[in-house]
Amino acid sequence: MAEPTISAGFAKALMDLAVSKGASRQLLIERSHIDHDDLADQDNRIPLVNYLALMKAGKELCNEPALALQFGEAYSMTDMSIVGLVCEASETTAEAMVQANRYVRLMLDADGGETADWFELIRKEDGVWLELTSDIYINYPELTESGFARMVSGSARLFGDNPLARAVHFTHEEPGDRAEYDRIFKAPLVFGSDRNALLIDEAFMSFKLPPANRYVFGILSERAEALLKSLESSKTIKGQVESLLIPILHTGDLGMELIAKNLGLSRQTLYRRLKAEGVSYEKLLDELRHKMAVHYLNGKKVSVKETAYLVGFSDPSSFSRAFKRWTGSPPGMTGSPTSRPRPPTKAAI
Repeated sequence: MAEPTISAGFAKALMDLAVSKGASRQLLIERSHIDHDDLADQDNRIPLVNYLALMKAGKELCNEPALALQFGEAYSMTDMSIVGLVCEASETTAEAMVQANRYVRLMLDADGGETADWFELIRKEDGVWLELTSDIYINYPELTESGFARMVSGSARLFGDNPLARAVHFTHEEPGDRAEYDRIFKAPLVFGSDRNALLIDEAFMSFKLPPANRYVFGILSERAEALLKSLESSKTIKGQVESLLIPILHTGDLGMELIAKNLGLSRQTLYRRLKAEGVSYEKLLDELRHKMAVHYLNGKKVSVKETAYLVGFSDPSSFSRAFKRWTGSPPGMTGSPTSRPRPPTKAAI
């Protein structure tokens, strides 16, 4: 199972909050083992274990047991993730919830991707229960605290006297001092529950969000889809190998041993893992060269000779032969229909 990760935007915001409350940034970095450079791009992935170490360090250095709640209150999803921007551009609260569930893995990727949704909406006589679905929220209460506080505080900022939560359930035991819970949630609280859940009014589901440009919504959704696809690809061994090969294709030094070493694997282990995904190293490399060659030539910014170099061919004539094998046409005819990638044969599927 892949290691759980969280968006770097969350780690950066949490670190900034802790620093604003008196914690030393250097000590936070040392205790969490988070590289400061990894926080420059909010879409980077941070191991969840490091994020939780940052939360623990922040609580201790700030002497603030309720730091997770205060983090949720202080920072909205729009501050930390494109998911928040997509939700903000939705038309209704119901649509925003659908989008949050769709792209939740861009924020917190846990359970190896097995739990697709962040929450379920369960309708009962007393209203609609928003229930967290993953055990990770049971195992790490700070994630529940900050998530619920963020939802409730964000709702209050948008709708004022129409609070999101009518009741709040936590699986963890009641803390010694619950004053911050009462202040933030302003609703009946149940600790030691069998679920992590919010009771919300049915009417809340149809609230209209402030008008947003639907073109912007489309652009944001397209970007989120690309990020989600990249996240999914990075989890396959094929995707990891491709990400290592692309920057060094031009060198021609593309031996399987080198890639295996960079992945911390033996050559034989890499061979077995690729085979389990239905591909060989040689086929993967050949297909990657094909894909990148078509990409470069269709961009019309590099010559055939330059493209040959960029995809690792020292001899342009060898590249031309390979390109004709890939597409059925020589590289000088990339605009023709026959130069487009051929569909895989039955034997290659």
